[in-house]
Amino acid sequence: MFKTVEWKNNTVVMIDQTLLPEKEVYRKYKTYTEVAKAIKDMIVRGAPAIGVAAAMGVALGALKTKSSDMKGFSKEFDKITSLMASTRPTAVNLFWAIERMKAVAAANADLGVAGLKKRLVEEALRVHAEDIEICKLIGKHGGKLLKNGTVLTHCNAGALATAGYGTALGVIRGAIEQGKKITVFADETRPFLQGSRLTAWELKKDKIEVTLITDNMAGYMMKKGLINAVVVGADRIAANGDVANKIGTYSVAVLAKEHGIPFFVAAPLSTIDMKIKHGDFIPIEERDASEVTHMKGRRIAPAGIKVKNPAFDVTPSKFVAAIITEKGAVTKPYAKGLKALFTK
Repeated sequence: MFKTVEWKNNTVVMIDQTLLPEKEVYRKYKTYTEVAKAIKDMIVRGAPAIGVAAAMGVALGALKTKSSDMKGFSKEFDKITSLMASTRPTAVNLFWAIERMKAVAAANADLGVAGLKKRLVEEALRVHAEDIEICKLIGKHGGKLLKNGTVLTHCNAGALATAGYGTALGVIRGAIEQGKKITVFADETRPFLQGSRLTAWELKKDKIEVTLITDNMAGYMMKKGLINAVVVGADRIAANGDVANKIGTYSVAVLAKEHGIPFFVAAPLSTIDMKIKHGDFIPIEERDASEVTHMKGRRIAPAGIKVKNPAFDVTPSKFVAAIITEKGAVTKPYAKGLKALFTK
């Protein structure tokens, strides 16, 4: 089984997702700046996986600081966390992981530099282990909501988007483990093709029946009665249940509503941002135009053409049938239900 991100001999090792499915290459990162660049360049992507990678990047940076006194260490540590926070603006797990590492540093200053370095590495490993267990719980809760049939996914929210197992694909895996007969439609997810490159690759590797479709085929498939449910992940969920996910998710949600198909969102509690009241306040990352105008380095659009390339969109909570977390599934009203999750 492949591993998305792991800690090995004081280096961070990540599968290069930009090369899938043609090549399965694992890259070693020896500095926090290399980890930050890997996150920014989408070597690793998916909100939970970004959070794990960020935690490991912070630990790696801390481990290799030159300062022997706490004052100097703290100055370097601030530089490390600031760079890591600048990589991807939408995925809230990134900031959650960084704040968690900062809290550990603040609470353990009495250990001294050497002791604190060790403690930060331990915390990064804990973030990694917890993510796998959280995804399995999401799969267990979400699997109960699925019936026998075909599920549509958008983007990749599987083991490649997490430390392992997956959120949306975790729900599918959970349903299959519960004895249900599930097949999958994976849409390609332009422009970065996470569906065709990653989801299809991952499901095929797991021997789960998957059919690839282009993004603009979803409505037709729904109208023909070929889709029974939609399950997606999330990069940030607002306090009212509005969901930021890969661009195109909103369109799928609208289509699902029109055709009476349940639209489920699977995400850990760390993806829920209770500080943001609703989706209009979620920052949306705008990525390089070349992702739209080029494919594998070859131009597929006229030179000089104007391009918009938002990486995410926001699906209003009214389109969401349930938000599935490690503490169970929440339905409307989301403001009340999501808040209650943090008191369980």
